[in-house]
Amino acid sequence: MDFTELKSFLDEKVELYNNPNFIESDPIQIPHAYSLKEDIEIAGFLASVIAWGNRKMIIKNAQKKMELMGNSPYDFVMSHKAKDLERLENFVHRTFNGQDFIGFIKSLQNIYINHGGLEAAFALHQEEVSMQKSISEFKKTFFEINHLSRTEKHLPDPMGGSAAKRINMYLRWMCRKDSNGVDFGIWKSIPPSKLSCPLDVHSGNVARKLELLIRKQNDAKALAELDSNLRRLDSNDPVKYDFALFGLGVFENF
Repeated sequence: MDFTELKSFLDEKVELYNNPNFIESDPIQIPHAYSLKEDIEIAGFLASVIAWGNRKMIIKNAQKKMELMGNSPYDFVMSHKAKDLERLENFVHRTFNGQDFIGFIKSLQNIYINHGGLEAAFALHQEEVSMQKSISEFKKTFFEINHLSRTEKHLPDPMGGSAAKRINMYLRWMCRKDSNGVDFGIWKSIPPSKLSCPLDVHSGNVARKLELLIRKQNDAKALAELDSNLRRLDSNDPVKYDFALFGLGVFENF
């Protein structure tokens, strides 16, 4: 199909999947349980970090994370005592274990006390049409306190070649705003025009079939290629096409 037909096709799929029905089967339901900005962004961050593997298990374990924090993530991050962290020790989701969870809580506390919170930390180092450098620098800030080296693998580094799927998904949740009630749009310091599509097996395969992506690996170079093509379709809100690519791959087996 030509460019006009492709845009029309994908816009229709965005309309189909970018609606509240999407929430009930997606990890974005975890932050949707909260109304306080800090609760939303912390719940979203901790859910997105483990968003790989079976989706039902992702949601189950992300809910478990919230329960272990008394369903008050911001209060837990800021007010926890050493004994409160003990109940996190047995948490596990694939390779993310209780010690990783404890490390993330400590780093989040440092982010809020010394760096103005998650939004402020991510908003630094923005480039003209990319958040990938910001993600890389955020990782450095996140792990500036004492931590287990094993925990670093749970945050990606785009400057090291990662497509950073989970963090790009998280930034979509926080920064993108529309009238359909899926993404939150509570971060105003990062424009949606700078966001990147969460590139994974599903979105990558669909993008290749639609000739939006040629590169075979789902890495940082592939993400840059896909970004370029999605910005041609909508320079102000390119990441809305995540709904189309994901829906076509997961729900329609395109």
